[in-house]
Amino acid sequence: MAKQKVKNRWLIALCAVGIHISIGSVYAWSNFTNPLIEEFGWSSSQVQFTFSLAILFLGLSAAFLGWFVEKYGPRVAGITAAIFFGIGVFGSGFAVNLGSLWALYLFYGVLGGIGLGVGYIAPVSTLVKWFPDRRGLATGMAIMGFGFAAAIASPVMNWLIGSVGIAMTFYILGASYFVIMILSSLYMSRPPEGWTPEGYDDSEEEDVDKMDLAFIGAKEALKKKRFYYLWIMLFINVTCGIAVISAAKPIAENTVGMTSAAAASLVGIMGLFNGGGRIAWATASDYIGRSTTYLIFFALQIVLFIVLPMTTSVTLFVIFFGIIYTCYGGGFSTIPAFIGDLFGTKELGAIHGYILTAWAAAGLVGPTFAAFMRDTVGSYESSLIYFAGLFVIALIVSILTKVDIRRLKANIRHSEDQRKAQ
Repeated sequence: MAKQKVKNRWLIALCAVGIHISIGSVYAWSNFTNPLIEEFGWSSSQVQFTFSLAILFLGLSAAFLGWFVEKYGPRVAGITAAIFFGIGVFGSGFAVNLGSLWALYLFYGVLGGIGLGVGYIAPVSTLVKWFPDRRGLATGMAIMGFGFAAAIASPVMNWLIGSVGIAMTFYILGASYFVIMILSSLYMSRPPEGWTPEGYDDSEEEDVDKMDLAFIGAKEALKKKRFYYLWIMLFINVTCGIAVISAAKPIAENTVGMTSAAAASLVGIMGLFNGGGRIAWATASDYIGRSTTYLIFFALQIVLFIVLPMTTSVTLFVIFFGIIYTCYGGGFSTIPAFIGDLFGTKELGAIHGYILTAWAAAGLVGPTFAAFMRDTVGSYESSLIYFAGLFVIALIVSILTKVDIRRLKANIRHSEDQRKAQ
């Protein structure tokens, strides 16, 4: 009888994708940039700050409301996210009608950003619990939705802005996202206590390489150096990735001479690499290990960021750019499963929230540094060598993480051997 009450975990995953496709539309913000500049005469930096503010509050709300997700569960958290994000986007229409930049910051940046943070971590922490046998695949599916969202939302936004105007576009999108997120949240729940997938029994797991290294809470996790290893790796991966993404169009035009139209098309196509990388890398991490996956991210990008400014072939440029985008997306989708491996799922949502402060910081540092380099030396390309240097630091940290994991596994094996010998 109890088995009949267990929800379908694949439908839970589909609901998670629904939430992430909604909030992931934040990556299509650039569709509003020129229309808002033309409508009100605001500067590009003023309009762009709306996006930066949303990402900042995503990180802050994820960090400070992780406990909320753990305490009240994914359904309440998802509904809360729907309310904040829905009001944030819908209210942006009022801001446009008022012609108020500060109201836009409040609605889209602050309220929308809070909805982003809660909506981001709630489905992910839930899926890790539903898929103990395929953590990478599960988190990859949800976060893939976040990556693909821009490719879906961008043409819709462009059509709506041209058809009904900026304010009405915000109204329509806000109402639509609210409905999608509410419906998705209503089915979301944690698995029953003690539930495991059919054919999977973690109580009989004796392979140390497949065991969680700990099962601790968020406060205790903050005392572990491996927490800060993960933070630094995500920060560097996002800082470098988001800097390139924010300047993708001018880099393509200046490096290989793409036309403005071709460069704009490239940016849209790269969204597919961003989303595809999230599911591909996260799934691969189930087989090759999380620490190895991050080693590959950084080793690849050290080379790519060095050779990208020297590339003259459009084909090679697109391939290199595509790989960078997959690593950027893969870093997001692999981190929740990595957290589960290192700290367990006891308070994964809260720990994930703390880790995501790296995203908030990187969202400010990356584009700002790239713009600074552009203003200082005249091109975005010159900043890429500095980002390659950051990836060297990330590679060293990932090696230290791998060493720490091996040490922890050796300690677990030693404890198990002692227990069996008694």
